[in-house]
Amino acid sequence: MPVAKTERSPEPQARRPEAPELRSEGFAEKDLRAALAAIAVGAAGLAACSGDGRATCGPSEATVARVIDGDTIVLPGDVRIRYLLVNAPETTNGHADCYGANAAQFNTDLVLGKAVQLRYETACQDMFGRTLAYVSVDGQDVNRLLVERGYACVLHIPPDGDDRADELAAVQAAARSARRGLWGACDPTPCR
Repeated sequence: MPVAKTERSPEPQARRPEAPELRSEGFAEKDLRAALAAIAVGAAGLAACSGDGRATCGPSEATVARVIDGDTIVLPGDVRIRYLLVNAPETTNGHADCYGANAAQFNTDLVLGKAVQLRYETACQDMFGRTLAYVSVDGQDVNRLLVERGYACVLHIPPDGDDRADELAAVQAAARSARRGLWGACDPTPCR
């Protein structure tokens, strides 16, 4: 005897949520969203600050794993640190600026494999994603030492470094007068 087929109603299929309709927002709603975004960014900025007004952008101490050039180092975990208020001649990405290799070697001799102390300012990172910091090693201020010995120039991008810009500008003027480092070796100097 043939088996009778029974008709079954189709199984309900799970419906995908429909994409939200696109609509234009009114001016007031856009303003509100922008204001809320600004508040969120401000709150995040305040949360990143320690009690003394300095940002806590990373560790306060770490061992230098690698030196990239005269003004950039790498900490464990591939955290790149760019020295605040300092701009050394370039040696990366195909550049071979005058005195760049000297600056990179001086930086290497000074910090590679050593425990350094880090202090941060207002902005945690530069436009290249590097963490910005003042660095010291064995009680020496690396940022100042690079400028003082003529391995780097002052690069002040406010508001970071506002409290030390004049100090390092005076150190740079003394290095230039004494023709230390790049000030005596390079014509023109790689400083901008």
